[in-house]
Amino acid sequence: MSNPKEPVAVVTGAGRGIGEAIAARLAGDGWIVIAVDRDAEGVERLERGVGVGRVHAVRADVTDRAAVASLIDDVLARFGRVDAVVNNAMWVRYAPLAEMTEDTLDGMFAIGVKAPFWMTQAVLPHFRRRGAGAIVNVSSPAATRGFDGSSAYSAVKGAVTSLTLQASRELGPDGIRVNAIVPGAVPTPGAREVVDDEGYEIRRAMTALRRLGTPDDIAGAVAFLVGPDAAFVTGHLLHVDGGL
Repeated sequence: MSNPKEPVAVVTGAGRGIGEAIAARLAGDGWIVIAVDRDAEGVERLERGVGVGRVHAVRADVTDRAAVASLIDDVLARFGRVDAVVNNAMWVRYAPLAEMTEDTLDGMFAIGVKAPFWMTQAVLPHFRRRGAGAIVNVSSPAATRGFDGSSAYSAVKGAVTSLTLQASRELGPDGIRVNAIVPGAVPTPGAREVVDDEGYEIRRAMTALRRLGTPDDIAGAVAFLVGPDAAFVTGHLLHVDGGL
């Protein structure tokens, strides 16, 4: 077991888009990053691009409680520490409420809600022993406002928001900080599968800064929340949405 001086972060959904940007940013800031995705190709590409040693690619299904527990055990066995977890993984499908299928709803809740639960549970004993740790979840403006076809997505992100606030209260006495970012419109490859150009133009017009976000915008906010400058920040929903 090594015991690096650098902090160690676990980032889920790191194979592309916002998760990839978060992992790259933290690695650039001096973190050792465990980049997790069910798409091995994406995180392996990230590992090669950033450099082996700074990013470690792991293929895992974060909806599987046992797999998540095993992942954290492996990280602790290899590095001796985990300092932060970023629960970014998500799978999105838009549909009218009346047309939402059980399989789609189950899939979205498994990745969007169960996975943060399992990851938090898995890392909690280590964080409690250390008396410190940072958890960042990813919510959405859809948690508190309506968008066409987003009933399931809104329900998932509403649950993430509530989980963040509850966990910050419950885990705060152990020195564990739990926050969430609330990204605005960020046209990542995954998001473009469900939002077309017209949809992004509508979102751009709704944004005070009159531009869409970038993955790097979100990564910068996450870097703040897991870093020392946010040592007294917990239970916070950080909107990174250009004034949406």
